Amino acid sequence: MMLTHERIQEKLNEKFGAGVLQWEESYDMLTVIAPKELNLKILQYLYEEEELSFRFLTDICAVHYPEQTGAELAVVYHLHNLVANVRLRLKVFTAVETPDVFTATSIFPGANWMERETYDFFGVNFVGHPKLKRILNVDEMDYFPLRKEFPLEDQTRIDKDDEMFGRGGSYN
Repeated sequence: MMLTHERIQEKLNEKFGAGVLQWEESYDMLTVIAPKELNLKILQYLYEEEELSFRFLTDICAVHYPEQTGAELAVVYHLHNLVANVRLRLKVFTAVETPDVFTATSIFPGANWMERETYDFFGVNFVGHPKLKRILNVDEMDYFPLRKEFPLEDQTRIDKDDEMFGRGGSYN
């Protein structure tokens, strides 16, 4: 039997209840939106359920939605069933004040790096991660650069001054 979006929805609704999950479909990819407390249970089920077999974790990333009070950070998992060639996206939301989401490293060992990068840039605390620390930015950073709470450029930097490029001052 072919693995369709409808069948994936049916299997997940049977296991977790139709009222627990939300669904979106864009660019021919099904997105499951679930409570953050269920991320590991859903990932484990998607991995172990023989008919679903989402055994390849393509990516973990985050998105910052500052206007969504209480659910400002979305953690996004991209999964792939390599046999059926079907992709799936799982989203869980968390608040910026308590950005705790369970680590997926026990299911997907490759999640280690991806979670560290997501922590480094967005501040998501992956509870149970074996060594959650910055991976690309310096340890002394006291902010998370991909959150939308910071300006794109620091306008006070001297190398951004127009006079440094001959565009300011008088030309006598």
